[in-house]
This record gives sequence, C-alpha cells and structure tokens, in this order.
Amino acid sequence: MVQGLLGIAVILIIARLFCDNSKLVRYGPVLKAFCLQVTVAFLILHFKVVQKGVDHIGTGLTALRNATLAGTSFVFGYLGGNPCPFQITSKSSTFIFAFQALPLVIVVSALAMLLFHWRVLPFFLRILSRIFQPLLGIGGALGTCSAAKLFLSQTETPLLIKPYINKLSKGELFSLMTLGMATTAGSVLVIYALILGEYVPNIMMHLISASLINIPGAIAISRLMVPHDLIPTDGTASHPFQFQNSLDAIYEGTSQGLKLFLNIIAAIIVFIALIYLANSILQTIGNLFDLKISLQIILGLIFKPLVWLMGVPWEETTQAGAILGLKTIINEMVAFEAFSKVPADQLSDKARVIMTYALCGFANLSSIGIQIATLGGGPLRKIGALRLSLWGSER
Repeated sequence: MVQGLLGIAVILIIARLFCDNSKLVRYGPVLKAFCLQVTVAFLILHFKVVQKGVDHIGTGLTALRNATLAGTSFVFGYLGGNPCPFQITSKSSTFIFAFQALPLVIVVSALAMLLFHWRVLPFFLRILSRIFQPLLGIGGALGTCSAAKLFLSQTETPLLIKPYINKLSKGELFSLMTLGMATTAGSVLVIYALILGEYVPNIMMHLISASLINIPGAIAISRLMVPHDLIPTDGTASHPFQFQNSLDAIYEGTSQGLKLFLNIIAAIIVFIALIYLANSILQTIGNLFDLKISLQIILGLIFKPLVWLMGVPWEETTQAGAILGLKTIINEMVAFEAFSKVPADQLSDKARVIMTYALCGFANLSSIGIQIATLGGGPLRKIGALRLSLWGSER
C-alpha cells in the first residue's frame, strides 16, 4: 500500500517538474480525472456487477477470436487452428502467432469500418463523449477522442476530429498524444490475451480494465505537464470514412487491417532479430571481461526503480524492468511476447498483474513518428507535435 502511494506521488511530482507552465495548471480537473481513474479501477476490481459487465465484453472479444479462427482454419488448415494431421510432441508448438492470432486485426478492422458505415460506432462515440466531457473537464473534440480510444488505434482516432486538429490548444494536442500512447486498440486487445494465455489469471478483465482506466490517467498526467486553455475546443465526431455500401466498408476495413497485419509481422521479425544481434554483440564484449551482459539486463537495471514504484517486489524488479524497457524502446507486442516466456517462479502473481497494466499501451519510441505523421496537419502543427512528443513543450 505504502509502496503504491509512494509511486503515485513520485509520478505526479515528476509530471509537475516537467510542467510547461506551472502558473496555468488547474488542479481541479487534474484531481477529478485522477479520482475517476481510481473509482473505475475500484469498481472493476471489487464489484461483481461491474466485473460481469467486463466479462460480457470479454466474451464478445472471445467470440471475435473464435470467428477469426474459423476463417484462418479454412484458409491455412492446421496452421490456422485445425487439428494437426500428425502426432505432436509439444502442445505449444501448435499455436502459430502469425496464422492464428494476428489475423484478428484484419477481422476487427473490417468490422469497425462496417459499424462506422452503419452509424453504430459513431452513435456510441457520441454517448461516451458526452459522459467524458463533464467528468474529465474537456471539450467535445478531446471527449470524442477519449471515447474513440476504447475502440480505435492512435492513427484512426485523430481522423474523427480532423477538422478540429489545427484548432486544438497546445495542452489539448498534448493530451491527445498522451491518450494515443497510454491506451491500445480493440483490434490488438485479444491478441495480447492470446499471447499471455493463462500466464495471468483473468487476463481479459485486466486488459479491458487497463484500457478504461488509462484514459482518465492520461488526461490527468497530460494536463499536469501541459495545462489546457480556459476555453476547450468544441467539436463532434466527423465521418472520415465514406463508403458506397456495406461491402465497400468491409473491403476498405480489410485492406487497412491487412496493412496493419503485415506491419506487425515485419516489425516483430526485425526487432527480435535486432535484439538477438545486440545480445550477441554484448555477449562477445562481456566474455572479454568475464561478465554476463545482455540488452535485457541493461534495461532491467535502468527501469528497476520505476517498476518498484509501480508495486513490483524489489527482488523481481530486474526481470520486470527488462520487459518494460523492451516495451518502451521497441513496442508492446514484443514486450508481451517476452513477458509470456518469463518462468512463472520468477514473477509473482502480483507482479504479473502489475506488468499487464504497465504494458497495455502504445507508449514507445516508434509511436512518436506515428503521431507526428498523424497529427501534423500543417508544417507548424507538425513541429509542435514533434516538440511535445519529445519534451512536452512547443517552445
């Protein structure tokens, strides 16, 4: 308890030290967002009625996974999930990530575009946006993005308020960028659950919970670092996706999902290869001095204090820090894969749950480039997005 409270205090102090203009900080909205985060977490973790609601969401996501498995089994046979035509020696070898898990992003992308065409998703976004605006003390534009981050990625969400991007204040732009990095997308949530499997009990509930509580948390931290103007930018969700009919929506969604599918595969192959290469070089250097050294060990030592402040027991912080480091410098998909391979006796149940929440977000170096490309409506706005992403100031 004391460790967790100390961690919260240190994180808030660090955010305050990096504040762009401390005189403009309004602590009321920051405190309101922080209290909302704590309240949502408390309701999910301690009230069975809320847990059942989250379980229903998880059931729906599992149904999407099973539907995808039906498609991959038909196309790829036993590689996609059908029974193997030969005897296998290891059950884990039947799960092929590229053929059984990743195709889910294609299905979810197609479904999301179809729901956009039918005006179902915009309807829910409007309702959630109206809920978020008074609770978080934000305008309609940022409220729309906060609601959309429950479903869409950091590249799709800003498209909903494209007409208002250049009207956002510096603080609102920073909050939008923080939202993009602090949360994930519905298309990859089930993939995280598939990677971890039974490694973390009630994994789907924790992933959904992380997606929910990270929204007010992102608003609180971002407003503390870069204060908002007194008058927020208003705006409602536009319709950036225009389709001729339902089939056109499915086709466009499938095309976008396929690009994401291929990008994820390529990124994982490249980054795992680079990690292996880096470890080979470090091992060669270490052998000269009779030292055991690797990228994971270095990252573990760097992030050791941070994961301890999150609540991880000190004796487990090196292992947990290495995983958080991979997530930060590479991406969360590689980190989840490494996380799932850590022996169960090296991380306690508590540490595994904490790391699940810590990894559930797009906060990594590559996201900086993605956000600059997405939010850079013009040359000046692009420069502002770059400066905000690096040190939280446009100056």
